[in-house]
Amino acid sequence: MPESEQILEVQNLHLGFRIKDDYYDAVDDVSFTLNKNEILAIVGESGSGKSTLATAIMGLHDPIHSRVQGSILFDDQDLTKLNETLYNNVRGNKIGMIFQDPLSALNPLMRIAEQISESLSYHRKELSKEERRKRAIELLDQVGIPNPERVASQYPHELSGGMRQRVIIAIAIAAKPSVIIADEPTTALDVTIQAQILDLLRELQKETEAAIILITHDLGVVAETADKVGVMYAGQFVEYAPVEKIFTNPQHPYTRSLLNSIPQEDAHDSDLHVIEGVVPSLKFLPRTGCRFSARIPWIGEDEHEENPVLHEVEDKHFVRCTCYKTFRFEETDESEIQHRKEVAKELIGGDSNE
Repeated sequence: MPESEQILEVQNLHLGFRIKDDYYDAVDDVSFTLNKNEILAIVGESGSGKSTLATAIMGLHDPIHSRVQGSILFDDQDLTKLNETLYNNVRGNKIGMIFQDPLSALNPLMRIAEQISESLSYHRKELSKEERRKRAIELLDQVGIPNPERVASQYPHELSGGMRQRVIIAIAIAAKPSVIIADEPTTALDVTIQAQILDLLRELQKETEAAIILITHDLGVVAETADKVGVMYAGQFVEYAPVEKIFTNPQHPYTRSLLNSIPQEDAHDSDLHVIEGVVPSLKFLPRTGCRFSARIPWIGEDEHEENPVLHEVEDKHFVRCTCYKTFRFEETDESEIQHRKEVAKELIGGDSNE
C-alpha cells in the first residue's frame, strides 16, 4: 500500500482501572499510526486488551474509575485532553464505532430509523426530521439491507443477527467519519454472513476512504482485510508489522503460537497446537519481565528482557522482548515451519521466509 496521509496517531497510551486504591493498566504503553484508507487489525486472545484499547480511543471510560496517560492525536488535537462536550463532537461524527454485540448496542424500544436518526440529529442539526429519515433509509440501502423502507420501521428484535450488524454499521457511518473502529464485527455471525459483513466493510472503505481499526481474534479475517497488524497480549503490542510480514515472517513467540494454532484443512492426522496457560488477570498481571514467559516455561529467564521494549527487526516490523531470537517450540521446529508455510499459502497466498 502506498504512503498516504496520517489520520490518527496513538503515542504511549495507558489506560488504567482503579481497583481499591491502585490503578492497573489494561492498555499499557501502546503506540501506532493509522493512515487514510488503511485497515489496521488488532489481534489477540480474549482478555488481551483489544476492546479496551478501542473504547479508550473513543473516550468511553468513566474518569472516576479509570486513568488515561499518553496521547491520541486526531484532527490536530489530543483527544485525551478533551472534555466530554468536545469529545461528543468527535464520537459518531469523526470517529465511528461498530460494537461487538449489535443486540445490546441497539435500543430495543426504538425503531431502526429513529436509532440512525438519533446520531444525525446530534451531528447534523441542519437536517430536518424528514431529511434525517430519508438519510436513514439511504444508509440502510447502502449497507445492503433489502427493503430498507420496511426495515426502517422495525424494531431490533425483528431482525436477524446479520441485519442488526448492518444497522450498527449504518449508524457508525451515518455522519461519514474518517475513522471507523470495528470491534469484532463478525463474532456472533455464521460464516456466510461474516464474509458478507467483511465485504461490506471493504466496500465502504473504498467509497469513503475511511481508515478502519479492525479488532478481531480471527487470523483468517486479518489475512483477508488488513494492511498492517498489531498483535496484542496482556495490554501491550508484542508485534506490529505489515500484514504480509506477520504471516510470512512472524517473530514473537505469541504471534508464532497463534499461527501454529490455526487448523489446516488437510491436516486430519495432526494434533491441534494449544497455547499453554491463559492471559493473566489485570490485577495479577506481571509489570516487569516478559508477560508471555509464563506460557513458554521451557524458555530460560535469561532469554527475556527485564523490561521488554519493541525492537525494529526489519523495516516497519517491531517485536517486543529479545526472547524472539531464541524461541523454539517444544515440538520440532520443522513441523512449525511447515505448518506456517501452509498457513501463509492458504491465507495470503504467500510463503514463509524460513
